[in-house]
Amino acid sequence: MSVYITAIRDAFVLLFSGASDVWSVIGLSLAVSGSAVLIATLVGVPIGYMLGMSRFGGRWALILLVNTSMGFPPVVIGLFVYMALSRSGPLGFLELLFTPQSMLIAQVILAAPLVAGVTTAVIASVPHDLVLQLRALGASRIQVTLSVLKESRRGVMAAIIAGFGGIISEVGAVSIVGGNIEGSTRVMTTAIMFYVRRGDFGLAMAWAMVLIGIALVVNVTLTTLQHAGVNYER
Repeated sequence: MSVYITAIRDAFVLLFSGASDVWSVIGLSLAVSGSAVLIATLVGVPIGYMLGMSRFGGRWALILLVNTSMGFPPVVIGLFVYMALSRSGPLGFLELLFTPQSMLIAQVILAAPLVAGVTTAVIASVPHDLVLQLRALGASRIQVTLSVLKESRRGVMAAIIAGFGGIISEVGAVSIVGGNIEGSTRVMTTAIMFYVRRGDFGLAMAWAMVLIGIALVVNVTLTTLQHAGVNYER
């Protein structure tokens, strides 16, 4: 048990050591994962809404595809993105490999199916009577959409939380496409792997505690937003 207490102490020492590279790693982690979640939300929520509300041929095949994509191993996504961005790949001319942008692309691909899949299930559970009632009252398509999203907003927030949780802690994709370059593409998860491979388990544990702490703070914030207004509604 003392090893974990020591790790927590070392995490605070690491945070307040005054080393600029520590906060640059944390800042890059939050910037990449935060941007990825935002883009995944803008992509995944509309897809989830369409799959949850609409009835069309091939719908179940698309839902199956989204649900399957939710389980893609990060290392596989990292490999696919690496091959696409490499010099011999179709997107090699962009010269994005081993940059934060390549890490962002990989994390968007990982997060978007999570957001879309959970949103699909949430939207599909909204009572159809609500939609019929809104249409009977003359609500436009946009008004119906906004009302349904408002009704299911806590579930949609759960989708966003799931998307963030799925990428802030992953290491396979970002290490492959980012390369864990110090001062450029090193994030918290790749820093942990770096120190583990170097045999510096104390510093690796300190970084692990920092990652857990920051993930906890972000998720507390998102969960607070998720449940905002619950007491009022009751």
